[in-house]
Amino acid sequence: MVETSKQKLLIHICCATCAAYVLEQLRERFDVTAYYYNPNIYPESEYNIRRDEAHEYCKRNGFSWVEEAPDQTKWHQTVKGHEHDPERGNRCTICYRIRLEKTANYAQQHGFQCFGTDLTISPHKDAKRLNAIGKELEAEYSIKYLEADFKKADGFKKAIELSRKECFYRQHYCGCIYSFRSQGPRK
Repeated sequence: MVETSKQKLLIHICCATCAAYVLEQLRERFDVTAYYYNPNIYPESEYNIRRDEAHEYCKRNGFSWVEEAPDQTKWHQTVKGHEHDPERGNRCTICYRIRLEKTANYAQQHGFQCFGTDLTISPHKDAKRLNAIGKELEAEYSIKYLEADFKKADGFKKAIELSRKECFYRQHYCGCIYSFRSQGPRK
């Protein structure tokens, strides 16, 4: 029997806790590359913890890895005026778009057949909104968007179980300076 080649998928990831379960779910159907672009993450030490742990997981488990340097100045300029938006408000929508658009652009420029994000694994993220943005970018960049809600079918619960098994760092806020300020310092 001849095995057909898998489509190349570029999946935006935010941290190891969210990425590990999603990557494992996708590897059967796709040739998966993890894409780390998160200009929202504050402070730099938090960015480094999340990036390094996700990168190490990918290396240990045979996933390709791409990291784009975060343009935090552009991110701050783009969300300007939305500093006081509530979590899951317009600032988050803008942030989703920034990261998904960068993913779509990279995927298009580097020969991927599709792109997606692990952000829908979180119950704190609006999967419907993320998928709508992804579909808009699919049309704009002429590259297939993997529409998903990874938290369904106990996906989030399974992600947390895998996170515990792997002893992953679990952050207490989404990532940006504004969510950090609203959550306060970790006790």
